Amino acid sequence: MSADIQHLLLAAAAIAVLVLLITKCKLHPFLALAISALGLGFANGLSPTKTVEHFESGFGDALSGTGPVIGLGTILGGILLGSGGADKIATAFIGTRPVKWIPTAIAAAALLIGMPHLFDVSFVMLVPLVYAVAQRTGSHLLFVGLPMAAGLYVSHGLLPPHPAPTLAVQAYHASTGLTLLYGLIIAVPLAIVTGPLLTRVAARWFGPAPDLGKGPVPDPGPAPEDARRPVSLTLALITVLLPAALMLTGTLGTAVATEGTWAYTLFEACDTPVLSLIAAVVFAFFALGVRSGFGLGQLQKMAGKGLGPVGAIILILGAGGALKEMLSATGVDDVISHYAVDWSIPPLILAWGIAALLRICLGSATVATAAATGIVAPLVGAYPGLSPELLVLATASGAVMLSHVNDSGFWLFKEYFQLSIAQTFRTWTLMLSLQSVLSLGGILLLSTVVG
Repeated sequence: MSADIQHLLLAAAAIAVLVLLITKCKLHPFLALAISALGLGFANGLSPTKTVEHFESGFGDALSGTGPVIGLGTILGGILLGSGGADKIATAFIGTRPVKWIPTAIAAAALLIGMPHLFDVSFVMLVPLVYAVAQRTGSHLLFVGLPMAAGLYVSHGLLPPHPAPTLAVQAYHASTGLTLLYGLIIAVPLAIVTGPLLTRVAARWFGPAPDLGKGPVPDPGPAPEDARRPVSLTLALITVLLPAALMLTGTLGTAVATEGTWAYTLFEACDTPVLSLIAAVVFAFFALGVRSGFGLGQLQKMAGKGLGPVGAIILILGAGGALKEMLSATGVDDVISHYAVDWSIPPLILAWGIAALLRICLGSATVATAAATGIVAPLVGAYPGLSPELLVLATASGAVMLSHVNDSGFWLFKEYFQLSIAQTFRTWTLMLSLQSVLSLGGILLLSTVVG
């Protein structure tokens, strides 16, 4: 057996072990990724010292770019949620509009609110509003809830600073600004199709209406003495849009400015995700916090409230980076790079397919992306004309495919909206599968003019 074939078989075995450890042994994804990565190094004959060195190197490299971005995005989202800014945006979008426009309005609000924050936190925050709107309008709960989930997950699946696309940006050395630009081009029509349009088509499959009286009790928000004035809608919208606006401005500016000038330096700073997010966090601290009368202690609690769930995600991303480094250290990336140009599958479709398969097996979009990037990263060098930003979006969109019973989001949607398993498959699973397939279509369309 040739060395190349041996490397590929051992890499395939490592991925298979990863899937079995998560699905059958019910190990935490971090442990499963760590065991698979270390096992791959040992199986290829690396010494324990070299194996651990590569593991630590990959772990650190992955978090050097993703950790600060995800952490700052979570802090920004925490201030937005805790100050009432997110609720202000959602209420303003919904207002007293006719019932037929409710799905469109809440999908748009969810797309904005979901940009700086993790899906689970934004979802739980918006569920009471969904129940309130359904009660007020006499609508089926899913008439409001499905487009809300669609808007949130479009942001979660495609746009940095969410974990999966941020990890792929780091792995493929892509531009965050360009990824955001291309992601938004796809995200807006995607939210429309899988939100309000799908809601109208799928309404016949909603099934029995849930009991709106059993919904979660809305968060009363800060007491009157805690906030001397209401949060400004304009400032809340600026807070949400500021990071994306700065990064897009920086990306476009560095393309036209002369390197070495003060303008280029300014645009380069804007194009740096960490600096853009810090600017947005500082803005939110004063515009949504201090301006509304919140104390420093309250703002600290807001900022820290969302960081709890991030700990597990950070460990998963780091272990995913370690697996990617181990694939490189054992020569798998060279083998893939050597043979990739002869494959008949276009690289964007291949990236999407690998991530989709891992997502279906593993259940987590973040874990699927972490594992897929290690396999797909050599394609960037094998195809000189390939856009790394589109490869990011292809991998991230594949990682949202066919959510089912092994995905925590599946159960979150089912339980909060009081659905049966069948109802959840007809709504949640259908919606995310459409998002994944339509995203790939948009990416392939963009690839005709990009790269």
